[in-house]
Amino acid sequence: MQFHNPTADVFVPDGLTPEAALARTTHLCFCAHQDDIEIMAYHGIAECYGREDRWFTGVVVTNGAGSPRAGIYEKFTDEEMQKVRRLEQRKAAHVGDYACQIQLDYSSAQVKDPKLVAVVEDMVKILRVARPRIVYLHNFADKHDTHVAVSLRALEALRRVAPEHRPAKVYGCEVWRDLDWLPDEDKQALPVSARPNLAAALVGVFDSQISGGKRYDLATLGRRTANATYFASHATDVETALTFAMDLTPLVADPSLSVVAYVTGFIDKFRADVEARVARMGGS
Repeated sequence: MQFHNPTADVFVPDGLTPEAALARTTHLCFCAHQDDIEIMAYHGIAECYGREDRWFTGVVVTNGAGSPRAGIYEKFTDEEMQKVRRLEQRKAAHVGDYACQIQLDYSSAQVKDPKLVAVVEDMVKILRVARPRIVYLHNFADKHDTHVAVSLRALEALRRVAPEHRPAKVYGCEVWRDLDWLPDEDKQALPVSARPNLAAALVGVFDSQISGGKRYDLATLGRRTANATYFASHATDVETALTFAMDLTPLVADPSLSVVAYVTGFIDKFRADVEARVARMGGS
């Protein structure tokens, strides 16, 4: 696999060729940063773990420079942090038994530039070999600019793939903004109760982020527990952990759909739900 950046990193934990590793992929995640995969796409990791008929591949698009840092990482340069984060992502791929882990090594500025075709072309190359059944992206209501930019580039790539080779489902997942606000009928509730030890280990691999000043390990597992408990107000819990996702499949199937109109449609439904409930209870 040759990508536009000569510094792109392809890691296959069990030693297969990259092409063979990608060809067996059934679940694939495109994300912005190292550790995003383990936060947003654990559903796919758990679905594939220990299976021979399902395989998970992760693709990190940016180089991870510019992350907050403290403790032993406080004086690390951006170049040093990139090396640490790249190694941490490889460790996560090994722990999670991924089919393949790709790090494309673009800067955030490059990803945010819609005129830079290289990012999309690299994604198309991956998709044409992998032909995944399920794809995980950042959701378009995420508040991190780089996350949204990566998903826009990924959407363009997915639309370029032949219709018969597109995934059956594309999920927009939670990281920098949860999706509890989505109307229940629009929530894609993904069960992530399986192997809590694995879930904790995967997020815990990223020491540069956790001891570097951000407790993503506690926040991620806490969010999943809260999602499961608060999902249904009049029913007992079925799962001990859930992640919520936005269904982005229609955006891939119909390139004429506007991303803005599609996402704000969910927001309008949320607003209408709040207004109707307050009105029913006698408010104005």
